[in-house]
Amino acid sequence: MNILVTGGAGFIGSNLIHYLLREAEAELGLQLGKVVNLDCLSYAGNLANLAEVEADSRYHFVHGSINDRGLVRELLKRHEIDAIMHLAAESHVDRSIDGPDDFVETNFVGTFSLLEEFRHYLSQVKKSSGMRFVHVSTDEVYGSLGKGDAAFSESTSYAPNSPYSATKAGSDHLVRAYHHTYELPVLTTNCSNNYGPFQFPEKLIPLMIQRLLSGQKLPVYGDGSQVRDWLYVKDHVRGLVQVLLSGRVGETYLMGGGAESQLTNLNLVHLLIETVQQEVPSVKDRSAEEWITFVKDRPGHDQRYAINADKISQELDWQPQDDLSSGLTKTVQWYLENRAWAAEIERKSYRGERLGQEKSFF
Repeated sequence: MNILVTGGAGFIGSNLIHYLLREAEAELGLQLGKVVNLDCLSYAGNLANLAEVEADSRYHFVHGSINDRGLVRELLKRHEIDAIMHLAAESHVDRSIDGPDDFVETNFVGTFSLLEEFRHYLSQVKKSSGMRFVHVSTDEVYGSLGKGDAAFSESTSYAPNSPYSATKAGSDHLVRAYHHTYELPVLTTNCSNNYGPFQFPEKLIPLMIQRLLSGQKLPVYGDGSQVRDWLYVKDHVRGLVQVLLSGRVGETYLMGGGAESQLTNLNLVHLLIETVQQEVPSVKDRSAEEWITFVKDRPGHDQRYAINADKISQELDWQPQDDLSSGLTKTVQWYLENRAWAAEIERKSYRGERLGQEKSFF
């Protein structure tokens, strides 16, 4: 199987490529031909994430945009692509509030461009059997849950509350429409918050780890009462490959870490402090209360997300292998062992290299 991964230099995309090249055959029986990584290298794209696999003859990196339809058309034909795993997206809610334009262009228009080129490609190769388009989305398309509400499932109505989630919801609808209108062999996944190696340090967990290691205060939105589910990234990418190989075409599959249980962001920050303290004794010099500072809440901040992953568990025998405790420990250890990786991102963020003049989140 020849696979085109969009956004493969990002957080989840790079973890997916590592898994495809190193573990998917032994664990899931994937017969892999090549992996083509198409990434425009926006601020969160980082080729250092893939340094360990760049010499693999099955791996090919292409610098370009999913909106460059001529390039996409060429890659599909030249590499005889059997499947697209579409992860390219603008994903930070704060950035979508400050400037939604890029989110519309990448998340919505970019998905449309890919769907159109895949549709034309299938009509030319006349080989629809075994072909797949896996569209990777988010639980944020479903909006916010109340304290007693049932967890999100595949039948939950859409109610996006930010420009980011609205553009992802729109792309989900496009994917569904292309299946029903053109019989395109698509599958959609919606996942809860991911964490783990290679996550850009503007996101909550790596941001808190980096601040703890540098002795800076930990900013918590509002009163920290927002509730999230957390999924270790390797469990997510394993699920994506299972959906690719065994999912039912046209279906949606939700993946979560089973870590919600009314776990607030403030609870999570306390767990992170404890986890880092176990690895870095100097962090024990301050209590959790001394580390944390509360900041003005994000506009329209969703209160609670939770995932019901029964469908993928029952149909594809998928379940997370890491709970929040083991996943956080692995994540903290990875950031401790890869301080140079985070330091280089921080350096480029401050100097504006490749990130344009984006504000620093450190």
